[in-house]
Amino acid sequence: MSEESSQDEGIIDDAKSLWKVIGLGALTASMCCFPSIIWVLFAGSSAIVAADQLSNDLYFGIARPILYLFALGMVVAGLVMHFRSRGVCTIDQAKKERRRIVNTTLAVLTATFIIYFLWNYIVLELIGILLGLPWAESAIWK
Repeated sequence: MSEESSQDEGIIDDAKSLWKVIGLGALTASMCCFPSIIWVLFAGSSAIVAADQLSNDLYFGIARPILYLFALGMVVAGLVMHFRSRGVCTIDQAKKERRRIVNTTLAVLTATFIIYFLWNYIVLELIGILLGLPWAESAIWK
């Protein structure tokens, strides 16, 4: 096996490892709206008013910044575990791999934000509107 194909396999393994971190971070950050949809799915249309109030309380209250910080912490912890499993365990090794660490971190943070944005403000919003939640007036596309 050539060195180039071995390096390509390493990049693919890195990407597979990081998608878990990205997805989990995006899902955690969207927990201010996701519970309302689950509630309406299981309780039916009788829970629409309560579920809407729950999402308003979580989204406009202190919970959203806390969820954002928790999601960011999870992404950072995932990146640390990722790099440690790849042999970057000391400050000297991190200095040598600085470019790879910075590029990977920026890519992961960007992907996490994009997936969070699409999931929370497009997919969950559309599902909530289809389920009867009164989110159409405040939809991002209006």
